[in-house]
Amino acid sequence: MIGSDSGLDLSINRVRAMVRRYWYLLRSSWPRVLDLIYWPTVQMLMWGFLQLYVSQNGGPFARTSGVFIGAVLLWDILFRGQLGFSISFLEEMYAHNLANLMMSPLRPVEFIAALMIMSIVRLLIGMIPVTLLAIAFFGFNLWSLGFALAAFFVNLILTSWAIGIFVAGLLLRNGLGAESMAWTIMFLFLPLTCVYYPVTVLPDFLQYVAWALPPTYVFEGMRALLIDHVFRADLMLEALAFNVVLFAAASLAFLKLLRSARAQGSLLQTGE
Repeated sequence: MIGSDSGLDLSINRVRAMVRRYWYLLRSSWPRVLDLIYWPTVQMLMWGFLQLYVSQNGGPFARTSGVFIGAVLLWDILFRGQLGFSISFLEEMYAHNLANLMMSPLRPVEFIAALMIMSIVRLLIGMIPVTLLAIAFFGFNLWSLGFALAAFFVNLILTSWAIGIFVAGLLLRNGLGAESMAWTIMFLFLPLTCVYYPVTVLPDFLQYVAWALPPTYVFEGMRALLIDHVFRADLMLEALAFNVVLFAAASLAFLKLLRSARAQGSLLQTGE
């Protein structure tokens, strides 16, 4: 990995080689591919049928048609984006391959770039079939959101990468003893980013926390679009500004944790 902590020179060939490695690993195992589709499908169907029930019973919630399905699909972008990043990193730890990477010319920025690309690949494999099933079962077309979907996606994937980079740093420093963070850390954001309900339902002190998290702006923007048919560009710009800060902080934390791991000799001890 990793010749210089501060080196920003990027070799496309080394990034491509790492992406190819992860791609071969993924495509050689059909259970891995199935797992990318299985859970998003189950979640979409569960919330979709709940949305259908709410809509059929009318009342003040009838006008929220599609909000639950849209929320769960956007949540999966956030969650699966981070998980795809972290799982690819964990593959190196499971294979005890970090030492080999350290002795190669691979730089941190190249390693992170490959993990981000693989995050998108894994996300698309899982999400494209699920969005098509949402159309077939519930008539909800996420792709019809157009430019708004692109804005939502960019902000959510940036947040997921930032969290993934931070978790990778924790894994480097603490080994597989921190593995549970890769699977659970994003659930801390589930109630605070107001995926299924507006920020106003939170207690006042938690609303300040919610507005400090970039995904909150995305889910508020999604509800404004689906309920009021208004695209809130201001929310997307605010989310982007927070994401820039979050991504920079996560990258800095990763480099500091990497230096600490080297100093403590934990890079070669990636067990529990």
